[in-house]
Amino acid sequence: MQLLPVFPRPAFAAWVVLLLLAGCTAVQGPQPEPAEPSTAADRARWEARAARVEIIRDDWGVPHISAPTDADAVFGLMYAQAEDDFPRIERNYLLSLGRLAEAQGESALWLDLRMKLFIDPTELQRLYAESPPYLRALMDAWADGLNYFLDRNRRVRPQVIERFEPWMALSFSEGSIGGDIERVNLEALAAFYDEQRTDAAEVPAYGAIRPVASAAEALGLPGEPVGSNGIAIAPAKSRNGAALLLINPHTSFYFRHEAHVVSDEGLNAYGALTWGQFFIYQGFNETAGWMHTSSSVDNIDEFVEEIVETEDGLFYRYGEELRPVTVREIVVPYRAGGALEERRFTTYRTHHGPIVRAEDGRWVAVALMEEPMRALEQSFTRTKAPDLDAYLEIMEAHTNSSNNTVFADAEGNIAYLHSNFVPVRNPDLDYRRPVDGSDPAADWQGVHSIEESPNSINPPVGWIQNTNNWPYSAAGPDSPAQAAFPPYMDIGAENARGVHALSLLANAEQLDLDTLTALAFDEALPAFDELLPPLFAAWQGDTAGVELKSLLAPAVAELSAWDRRWSKDSVATSLAVFYGTALLNRARDELADDQQFRNVMRYMAEAMDPEDYLSALSNAVGRLQADFGTWRKPWGQINRFQRLSGAVDLAYDDAEPSAAVGFTSGRWGSLASFGARPREGTKRWYGSGGNSFVAVVEFGERVRARAVTAGGLSNDPDSTHFDDQIYRYIDGGLRPVYFYPEELAGHVERRYRPGE
Repeated sequence: MQLLPVFPRPAFAAWVVLLLLAGCTAVQGPQPEPAEPSTAADRARWEARAARVEIIRDDWGVPHISAPTDADAVFGLMYAQAEDDFPRIERNYLLSLGRLAEAQGESALWLDLRMKLFIDPTELQRLYAESPPYLRALMDAWADGLNYFLDRNRRVRPQVIERFEPWMALSFSEGSIGGDIERVNLEALAAFYDEQRTDAAEVPAYGAIRPVASAAEALGLPGEPVGSNGIAIAPAKSRNGAALLLINPHTSFYFRHEAHVVSDEGLNAYGALTWGQFFIYQGFNETAGWMHTSSSVDNIDEFVEEIVETEDGLFYRYGEELRPVTVREIVVPYRAGGALEERRFTTYRTHHGPIVRAEDGRWVAVALMEEPMRALEQSFTRTKAPDLDAYLEIMEAHTNSSNNTVFADAEGNIAYLHSNFVPVRNPDLDYRRPVDGSDPAADWQGVHSIEESPNSINPPVGWIQNTNNWPYSAAGPDSPAQAAFPPYMDIGAENARGVHALSLLANAEQLDLDTLTALAFDEALPAFDELLPPLFAAWQGDTAGVELKSLLAPAVAELSAWDRRWSKDSVATSLAVFYGTALLNRARDELADDQQFRNVMRYMAEAMDPEDYLSALSNAVGRLQADFGTWRKPWGQINRFQRLSGAVDLAYDDAEPSAAVGFTSGRWGSLASFGARPREGTKRWYGSGGNSFVAVVEFGERVRARAVTAGGLSNDPDSTHFDDQIYRYIDGGLRPVYFYPEELAGHVERRYRPGE
């Protein structure tokens, strides 16, 4: 691609003049002044709402909220959420509003700047004012519920946000664990906007949308593949002639709340919510269920802009015209000791999006979905969809950008619905790299319709699966044909969990809640079907010397006899995981994405030298011996679940109690994923993500469901619900969901109104 002439970034002093000259300049100053303390009118409004709301806590601590209106139900839901874990609610909004540095200091400066490039409080306030009345009512109730909680619970001290304003709900309108904005590279952003640096923010191809290294990688471990599992079963494949749904998000632990929320206006939804949001993100109502999985769709693009400086200001070329660059000063406060300091940044935007980095000296803008009001509408209204037709109608908003959906309903419909926001691109251009922003033909041309997406709706095979793998295996032999869609529809591949799910579903018949649960916790680790044969071949070959063969012979024998299934008591599982991890570390620099099973596992199984496999096994044996005194260490003595406090940022300690876990990282194909690694100062591996909420649902004449949440629902170590689900979580012992009042009878722990 022919790039445009280089335009060097002007010196900071020159920008003072440009800021005075540019008529297009907007300034975002500090955050709005804190609202006045609660007034008598506030309290009267809150108490009137509370009188209309009932919260019932069941014997697992799950809140069941009922109210006459959707807005009153939201009020009760937010109050109950705040009771269970207010710190995580506030943390999510510090992130989404770009205010984390006000709590954590200068280390969060670039996170906040990145967010503020896209989230402007003034714009959100305008969108709030323009929202439909019903949506404003929901946002008002959202803020009222949180503020009433803070007013009634003075012992809870917010880090920063002492009063929630209704418009703030628009800053966090989709429930995904990693939103689109988080794909903008922080290192490149900092290099561009930090006037104290002299480099040109040069980064490799895909630099602005390549994830930064994780904490696990810093410890010498590849990052845990993120995402989720969703499976839908058609009536023809079920024992009771009813559609089934597996809801199995893989997130960081305690990332989501569990609740049941009901109103007289038709709201009746149960499932997992992201802390601080007022819609069930992954769950079900009486006749339909939805499970979101992280998508590998390509829906973010970079545009190289040709910048032109004139005496009238700063412009960028677009076709035959020069358009003014939007110049905005953003103030990022940050905590320094006991006071707030601030950094001011002059930022730039074209119609493509904000400038986030430079490449060869040229400025690069990033384009992504920016529709917070419509996204919030879609997120809430889909929870009331009674069937597939209604759900598809709601999807016409096209604002579920980072997720696929696995769906089932009581009419027997099942579906895989691909990412809901896929821009239409010029087929003659390669959007895998930055494109020429001055060429109007490079602009997005709308969004692909639902009909143009690689969906699978009621496939003859009778089942749907998605494990963050590509859509081209969603329904096995009845999946969409990859050749029928543009390459950017999905840039992923098959993964080990997908291989596992496909092998189980190929012969599945007469499924019910029990057998679907068993499938979700099946012990097979298919990645090692690829990774062990080349090790054995290397062992049999001429590469291994006599001394190495003697050293590794017992370990090879252990792996040769292994059934390649995880178990708490399995020594071979420990050996295989350490061996596979050593291989991944060796291959990491040459891999684009460690979630892509065919790319990564095939590379590791075919492209490495025999010495690499033997070296990896030697590394595994040596590391096990060094850390645990023997390589014959059962997996459950290494792989542990531990929850010592309700803090957002957890610490781990080998000297404190923990529980053995059998299932492993999803990268090895474990459908029940447990992302564990050694922590600072530990030898044992402690999980912090993977299976976080698991539910199985049957849509018959009445909905039936079972569920489990990682650890427990409360962040209070003194609560019985802090850790009451640990062993059910570990053993796949899903508990009954009390969806109907008669099911809840006999299981009521507490019945109250907000504020009591």
